[in-house]
Amino acid sequence: MYVPTWVWLATVGGLGVLLALDLVIVDRKPHKVGMAEAARWAVFYLACAAAFELGVWLFAGGDLAVKYFAGYLTEYSLSVDNLFIFVIIMTAFRVPTIQQHRVLLIGIVLALAMRGLFIAAGAALISHFSWVFYLFGALLIYLGWRQIHQRNHEPAFRENALLRTLRNVIPVTDDYEGSHLTVVRAGKRWFTPMIVVMIAIGSVDLVFALDSIPAIFGLTQEPFLVFTANAFALMGLRQLYFLIGGLLRRLVYLSIGLGVILGFIGVKLVLDALNDNSLPFVNDGQPLDWVPTVGIELSLSVIVVVLLVTAAASMLTTSRRRHARAGQGRQSPSAGTPALASAPPVRAALLSPARPAERVRRSAEGSLRRRAR
Repeated sequence: MYVPTWVWLATVGGLGVLLALDLVIVDRKPHKVGMAEAARWAVFYLACAAAFELGVWLFAGGDLAVKYFAGYLTEYSLSVDNLFIFVIIMTAFRVPTIQQHRVLLIGIVLALAMRGLFIAAGAALISHFSWVFYLFGALLIYLGWRQIHQRNHEPAFRENALLRTLRNVIPVTDDYEGSHLTVVRAGKRWFTPMIVVMIAIGSVDLVFALDSIPAIFGLTQEPFLVFTANAFALMGLRQLYFLIGGLLRRLVYLSIGLGVILGFIGVKLVLDALNDNSLPFVNDGQPLDWVPTVGIELSLSVIVVVLLVTAAASMLTTSRRRHARAGQGRQSPSAGTPALASAPPVRAALLSPARPAERVRRSAEGSLRRRAR
């Protein structure tokens, strides 16, 4: 797929206009983003993603349009897992409610820039070394297994190297100053915690991209489609934070569903690598033509089915637990808090009003270290 330079520039410029429009309209007067407003923006970004897919269909053909949609759906579903960490970061740094939209917007812009570099590096590797698919496939299979196996683990928390370096290099105030990133005190310029939170979100997303970027390369190797699918998924993710952030604890099987998707795409990558094999110690460097391949239509179907089954099973289980707790509550007046009792360890830390902020911070960083390993 040949994409002229002007198309790249026009696409990046269009994405920039969308983000600027969002920033100007929503942040013109800082306020708490409500469900209705978040829903309108979520629909808007979904419409933008659909319009872009229609453009791909008209100008590049149906096959590439299906690949874009499969990539977008995969990135969007994998990015939902980021919301847990975003909630924890917002809580740990005590970000004011009216400033959360700006923090997420700037943080996601940083994340998209870093993902762009990651995508460019991945595309360069794939174009020169086809055996990279073996590595990507093995990585995704391992990450999928770990996603399922460690879904209830709660390791210890530590700030990543970037945040530790940032704190040591620049002076940071203890409190926020509205939406300002810097403030002058006693003739000295200080940074506010706002800049730390934005960089935290951007850098943390890069850790999550270690599985999502190889996953989408398993569906399409077109850098243009990979980048745009990531861009629209990330932009819609911000609105999803305000729309369903409080409902995420009900998706009790999300980790299992995402693990299955990662494992499936990992197997697909390995099969593709075998069909295009060039490693001398595998079949004397010749492709294994008899190995089956997984088409994009089948890949899209599997992803959709897994997501639907995951959501349905999660809601059914949550509903049963809620009714069971309601029955126990009628029998025992001293029953514990239902939402906290049913939430996984990391999410329970967010719901507990008595849990100190430092323990929340340690819990959050533990989740990030688990993804980084």
